[in-house]
Amino acid sequence: MSTLHATAVASPHPGMGFRQFVALIAAIMAVNALAVDTMLPALPQIGNSIGIPTENARQWVVTAYLLGFGVAQIVYGPLADHFGRKPVLLVGLAAYTIFSLAAGLSISFEMMLVARVLQGIAAASSRVLVISIVRDCYSGRKMARVMSLAFIVFLAVPILAPSIGQIIMLVLPWRAIFVGLALFGALVFIWAALRLPETLHSEDRVATSVASIAHAFRLTLSSRIAVGYMLGQTLMYGALVGFINSAEQIFVDVFEAPRLFTTIFALAASFMGLSSLLNARIVGRFGTRVISHTALIGYILVSALHATVAISGHETLWSFALLQSCMMFCFGLVGPNFGSMAMEPLGHVAGTASSVQGFVSTVGGALVGFYIGQHFDGTVIPLTLGFTLCSAAALVVVLVTEKGKLLQPTAGGIASVADGGH
Repeated sequence: MSTLHATAVASPHPGMGFRQFVALIAAIMAVNALAVDTMLPALPQIGNSIGIPTENARQWVVTAYLLGFGVAQIVYGPLADHFGRKPVLLVGLAAYTIFSLAAGLSISFEMMLVARVLQGIAAASSRVLVISIVRDCYSGRKMARVMSLAFIVFLAVPILAPSIGQIIMLVLPWRAIFVGLALFGALVFIWAALRLPETLHSEDRVATSVASIAHAFRLTLSSRIAVGYMLGQTLMYGALVGFINSAEQIFVDVFEAPRLFTTIFALAASFMGLSSLLNARIVGRFGTRVISHTALIGYILVSALHATVAISGHETLWSFALLQSCMMFCFGLVGPNFGSMAMEPLGHVAGTASSVQGFVSTVGGALVGFYIGQHFDGTVIPLTLGFTLCSAAALVVVLVTEKGKLLQPTAGGIASVADGGH
């Protein structure tokens, strides 16, 4: 290990304490979550205001953002590996602020979709840079711990965001939600500009060229561990997006309880927060594999039970809330650990690796979730079947990735691609 790397390990983010670092990482992550969840209660009003033709078509307000968010990640990684993390992040946050305002000024469905795609493209910097910055500073179980702690703070957003949107609409029109997103983006921009140091080590800075980018892509896509957990993450994220897309319609059309939407949504999200807190406490002891594999099996069992209840016609608002909360608990133990394991072999190309993985997991997850959401038929059967199939497919991917072995505390060869992690 070079002297510079030894110094980086001792003081990975000079000028910032650990708690402030985690809080800033969580705030950057929240930029994206706010853009997805805050307007969920406003979808009927948005649809009526700008002429969205059908209820299922309203899901495009979420999906358009996610597609822009996913596609743009392929660009930010190489830029961050060349120019550094901080300048690329700041440009993205500034653009996010501008396009949030543009979405709030939309007067047609088409204008809204364009603004949401551009907003997602800008916000993509947050996803790539968060993972790259954390990977610059930490690795392995320490990285998983940091991501879990940030995830706890970040999860306050989906818990509170729909309620925030609903409260805003009590006194202001739906457009004020997007103004709020712009203000939050500006505040995070100022915080990062003033306090965040550059975390990219000078020896890891690479020139932007076709050859260097192709080399980084090849390293990223040649690691069996990285590709396997990237695909597993994609499938699990697709199930989550399916829930986000369908949630408002489920509470309004299936359970006829629109006033309980934000409360039960927050309840389910809080279980994911609790499991992330648990993960941060136990990941150093048990390891990412034992925890995430166990949680994935639990997710499959609960989702299969949920689908059985729905198909048998015994689904109620409270059974939905209970089972969805249990699945969210399991998801909180799967998500950060899958992400950490996917990045573990790729420290020297963390920016590009994060781009590739973000592109695949977000675009793939958005398309899977949109497919699930578009099958909404006035029941929760399509959604619960989507949960079950996605999680079962993720287990198959993990089994192939780990060569049939689950719940192993360690796995040889994950240190780097060069050491044989493919």
